[in-house]
Amino acid sequence: MLSRVRRIAAKQRPARLDLIPKLWTQLLANQAPASTSNWVPLSPRRLQGMLPQRIARAPALRSGLAATRRLPTTQRRGFLPPQYSDRKILDDKFPDRIQLSDAEDPEVNGGYINPPRIKRQFRDPYGDWWDKQERRNFGEPMHEDNDILGMFSPHEYTWTTTGPALIMFGTFVATFLGVCGVVYLCYPDKPAYPREFEGGLERELGGPGARRARMPGDPDP
Repeated sequence: MLSRVRRIAAKQRPARLDLIPKLWTQLLANQAPASTSNWVPLSPRRLQGMLPQRIARAPALRSGLAATRRLPTTQRRGFLPPQYSDRKILDDKFPDRIQLSDAEDPEVNGGYINPPRIKRQFRDPYGDWWDKQERRNFGEPMHEDNDILGMFSPHEYTWTTTGPALIMFGTFVATFLGVCGVVYLCYPDKPAYPREFEGGLERELGGPGARRARMPGDPDP
């Protein structure tokens, strides 16, 4: 059907290719073109069968054209921009590590100069700090062990020393044991006396071998 439209357009005006869409519209409307007298109208069933075929072939044609335009898969996957493939750019962004001597790097930390190792809790809490919570100023150099020197590290108790702490601990233990001894010596006797049964209720509690109750003549509890 498409070839018929092209032949009609070429017969009328070979240089006017813009007539093809107009003729195609007339064919779809099952109307005879104005430029031909040998027009045979198509049946509606044939038009209905041809139009879906053209519509079904259009996506395949477009995908084929797109496949011819784009690069092969291997080339597209292997392409890297210069910032990832140029050796000079990579050397500028990631230079080699500078080797320092033991005198230049005594702490083996890449030559980083640490500030004095002072725990933040010992700084003045009422000072004019830029960061009131961390007690530090803006742009202040940070120690490499900042995780154990900051305010959120374990608190360091300095209100006593080892000697007085041992004395206080020993005093507590001695006082506790002394109180326990005094209570043991002064604890009153039991205000009641256990009840006695005739024969210890041996028969009632299961016979010989069973645990019996208290009977007269048993030692005092």
